[in-house]
Amino acid sequence: MGRRWAGVAAAAVVAVAAGCSAPYAPEEYPTQEITILVPYTAGGPTDLAARTMGAHLERALGQPVVVENLPGAAGSVAMNELVASEPDGHTLTLVAAPSTVVTPMIQDVPYDADSFVPIGVITEVPSVLAVAGESGFADGAAFFAAARERPGELTVGTPGATTSQAIELRRLAETYGVQVTVVPFNGNAELTQAVLGGTVDAVLINVSQDVRAQFDAGAFRPLAVSTAERLDYLPDVPTLAELGFPELTYSTSLFGLGAPAGTPQEVVAKLEAAMREGLADPGIRAQLDEAYVPDEFIGAVEFRERLDDIVRVYGPVAQQLKDG
Repeated sequence: MGRRWAGVAAAAVVAVAAGCSAPYAPEEYPTQEITILVPYTAGGPTDLAARTMGAHLERALGQPVVVENLPGAAGSVAMNELVASEPDGHTLTLVAAPSTVVTPMIQDVPYDADSFVPIGVITEVPSVLAVAGESGFADGAAFFAAARERPGELTVGTPGATTSQAIELRRLAETYGVQVTVVPFNGNAELTQAVLGGTVDAVLINVSQDVRAQFDAGAFRPLAVSTAERLDYLPDVPTLAELGFPELTYSTSLFGLGAPAGTPQEVVAKLEAAMREGLADPGIRAQLDEAYVPDEFIGAVEFRERLDDIVRVYGPVAQQLKDG
């Protein structure tokens, strides 16, 4: 019997012995170690975000917080573990949207967007359309003009075939009639090599620290960002909306915490309040990189609204991908 299944069984025994009442009163939470499941390998920016927030929660809630890395299968390994756990707030997961809600729309997995309760957002990382520094495309307008003139000829690398970036490029063709060829890769390192080596004409990629370093070095040149408004740290780069694509604002990645469905509201509220407190701390914001911490805290209700919006917009495209 695995560690987590053993914990569930033990909790069930306690509940029966207590007349089927909860093993603890929600207001007493937490009563034991908290585990945060991370669907990525250790050491990356999302893992570090989870560990930074975990360290704060440990201080704020008075119980140890352990980060457990469970990468694989587009995040479904971690989510499968989450939904099998007791909904008592002692097992959480790093929610990586859109992928957390898009994966169950494409793959056959034992969970969906309603299988977890959002708690709050830690960081948000927009996407950027970028080319090599020596590219012949002077700006985003020139790139999209060429794409219109030569449908399907321009190639754009994305960090996977079913990522939000790949879905947005499908929507670019379906909604606006601008067709490019999507070339999926495994992560930023491969994408960087591809665009610098001329394997693809451009990339649609998260604006993470490593990508910003490429911009600073002149190796990459940003053409457009995925946000509704321009970014403070890329003030001269227009949005896709400014370039004539107002619907393409959904490939910004949200990284936050979630708990299994059925977790008591009092527990969710306590975690949400602790996250809010942590993200108001200048030291924690600096650890996470101020550029990626939302100016206004995105709590449980707004996080759920954002996820529901992604499901609504991406649902038809996800169904196409699932049908092949």
